[in-house]
Amino acid sequence: MKKIFLTLTGLCFLLNIQAQQPVAGTTYYLPKTVLRFSFLIEKTTYTPGQFAAYSGKYLKKMDVRLEPSTTYRIAAIRMTPTAMPDSAKQYTLTLDKKLSITEIDRDPSGILLAINAKGKSIVEPEAFRPVPQKPLPNPRNYMNEDILTAGSTAKMAELCAQDIYEIRDSRAQLSRGQADFMPKDGTQLKIMMDNLDTQEAALLQTFEGTTHKDTTETILTFIPTQSVERQLFFRFSKWTGITDPDDLGGSPYYISITDEQNIPENAPAAGDEKKSKDDFGLNVNIPDKIKVTLYKYEQPLKTYELWAGQFGKTESLSSELFGKKTTTRLLLNPLTGSIEKIESEMLK
Repeated sequence: MKKIFLTLTGLCFLLNIQAQQPVAGTTYYLPKTVLRFSFLIEKTTYTPGQFAAYSGKYLKKMDVRLEPSTTYRIAAIRMTPTAMPDSAKQYTLTLDKKLSITEIDRDPSGILLAINAKGKSIVEPEAFRPVPQKPLPNPRNYMNEDILTAGSTAKMAELCAQDIYEIRDSRAQLSRGQADFMPKDGTQLKIMMDNLDTQEAALLQTFEGTTHKDTTETILTFIPTQSVERQLFFRFSKWTGITDPDDLGGSPYYISITDEQNIPENAPAAGDEKKSKDDFGLNVNIPDKIKVTLYKYEQPLKTYELWAGQFGKTESLSSELFGKKTTTRLLLNPLTGSIEKIESEMLK
């Protein structure tokens, strides 16, 4: 009798384990819309010339700066939406032999893209590529022997200024047709004028200095979860560029999120009703539209409108779409998780 009791106990234990085992299925996420801001930051570097201190004396230029400087400015702002898995919307799609599901497409992060079809992945914008800049001419390549062998910086500056005036005089004579050696045609004239321009520009660098502009791209992301009014996003300094929000050395930039609430409030939300027997874990987003505004101080800079998956609600789809008699191809929007295309056909 004791042996029979142990056998029945073991059988009950095994049945209990089988009841606790998870049902075969595929786990997936619905997406959460993320705001991807691209800032093109222009960096301007000024380097004073070798003879900057003599600009006023020899060239009558009184506004030449004597100290190097580096400044930054925001040249352009672009916002493109992207997506990330919404941890609050993780579901398991229960697979059953009775369902006509042959393919489930998810992106590498687990976001559901399509069923019985190949979904569309998010196309990230191309990274910014600055235009190659032409190197500046070396002024020493255009200095004559007298300039290079002068005994002092002041004398070098004086002789360099004299050369600049002679170049300007030669260009004026060519343009008036009074030069001793006039070119034979317009092509030769252009070549000669271009050479004089290059020489003057190179020698002027020794007084006026050089200004180099370099543009880089900085990416900042913001994940909207609710309506906010002028939340601090980042700070920007003319002297250091984009800084952290707690760096008071930069000017504040704010962001506002407005939920436009296009979905009626009386629409039933997923989970409010009793779970249907046809619910097999397939959920989609019904996104809502939001308005995004970027501010500098009180001044609006950019305003965008877009659909966001974390706003609005989710809806459960019935397993009848994938029954024995019907097969369905379902494509979801990779940014919002909403239905982008659904096609059903009867099975023979």
